[in-house]
Amino acid sequence: MRLRPSRPGGPSRRRGTTGERRRRPFGLRTRLVLAFLLVAAVSAGTTATLTFREARNAVLQTAQDTAVSSFRAHVGDLGIHLPVSEPDLEFALRGMAREGRPHPWYVYAEYGSVRLSSATNPRSSVITAELRRRVHASPRGSFQRVVKDGVPYLAMGMPVVYEIEKDRVLPTGLVLFAVMPMPEEQANVEALVAAARDGALPGLAIALVPALIAARSVLRPVRELRKAARSMGSGRLDTRIQVRGGDELADLARTFNESAGELERSVNELRQAEARARRFASDVSHELRTPLAGMLAVTEVLDEDAGRFDADTARAVRLISAETGKLAVLVEDLMEISRFDARVAELNTDEVDAAETIRKTLERRRWTDGIVTDLPEGIRARLDPRRFDIVVANLVGNALRHGGAPVSVTLRTATGADGTAWLVTEVADRGPGIRPDVLPHVFDRFYKADAARTRSAGSGLGLAITVENVRLHGGTVRAANRAGGTGAVFTVEMPLHPGEAPA
Repeated sequence: MRLRPSRPGGPSRRRGTTGERRRRPFGLRTRLVLAFLLVAAVSAGTTATLTFREARNAVLQTAQDTAVSSFRAHVGDLGIHLPVSEPDLEFALRGMAREGRPHPWYVYAEYGSVRLSSATNPRSSVITAELRRRVHASPRGSFQRVVKDGVPYLAMGMPVVYEIEKDRVLPTGLVLFAVMPMPEEQANVEALVAAARDGALPGLAIALVPALIAARSVLRPVRELRKAARSMGSGRLDTRIQVRGGDELADLARTFNESAGELERSVNELRQAEARARRFASDVSHELRTPLAGMLAVTEVLDEDAGRFDADTARAVRLISAETGKLAVLVEDLMEISRFDARVAELNTDEVDAAETIRKTLERRRWTDGIVTDLPEGIRARLDPRRFDIVVANLVGNALRHGGAPVSVTLRTATGADGTAWLVTEVADRGPGIRPDVLPHVFDRFYKADAARTRSAGSGLGLAITVENVRLHGGTVRAANRAGGTGAVFTVEMPLHPGEAPA
């Protein structure tokens, strides 16, 4: 009776996994280069992986098909009759092992409790339980690629059957296994891996050159835009960027130039309007001085003779005199603030006794009642006496009008962290203090804490002029409330010697 092998099943393929790359935030140049290299690496890796997989499958498939076809042919030509003779079967196994293709095999036979091998050093451990189960379950047999101790093997198993008639077989109980080492195929696969790696690394190194060129072409307009933005921030509104090409970066440069042009025109218009407004206020104030001087002289005469008029006329005369005085103060303040706006205000400094200067300010305005002073002697400061007089007068007058008595004026010195000596003047009152919403605006021009109050005793420019005079000395002035809301405190800090103060 002739025996024939069963048909093997199809081969199984393995899929590899790829790792994920982590990206960290760096500079724009580094990120562009890394992105370019990442694309090049992914492209090269994908191409190399697909090429390697196809080449690997071709190498292994060729060896596998050759071995399976040869093993099937040898099993089909096996001249063994049942019952099986162990010497004859062992001789046949050795012959099959020698004639194995494409490499020699290790052949094994299992027949009931009989276990025979073609070699004294068998590789039966390569035959897995899964392969045995598949071979015994199907008359077609099966095969499997196995890696054992780092060496790849092809394990094949085929049951020997009776061929009763076409497409009808009966198992004999005899199963043959063949194990073929595949070191040459493994070496070929490793050579493919090495070739793919050695080809990818130079490719990435070469890709670095166009990456740097591309990053430079992208970053050049960005650097120019940054430089232009800094130049505009420093006040050079005529800054423009040279437009190159017609891509998105050129559109960005063109848009920047258009925006810079519009901004320059708007700023020039605002500057011209501001200059016109300052000139108008200065011209109006200057033109009003002469008629106001005459009006003041007339109102002084009328004030002296107001007692000879009837009650209504006297009241009208005194009202006109008071309002004329306020108008004169407003005109003087407007002229003073216009000098600051035009940056023509200058300091005429002198070495003075600060305490004596403050006392003269209070005496000249007859502010002796309701004023508490703490003015140590011997504090010499270099400042403009006239402007310092205005600073003290404006702060004390503001405290008397809007605060509560007593108003205290304190003078002291302080030393800064850099060793600079400062003259500190504090004016405090016992009034209700300054509301939190008003506090940021107390030095604004014509600011009114009460929107319903349309008239005030001052011009509305006193604190603004105070700020400008203090800044002219290189100092600062700030407003705050006492702890517990028991009044407002205005603190003026000016260097004792302006030439020693930091800019």
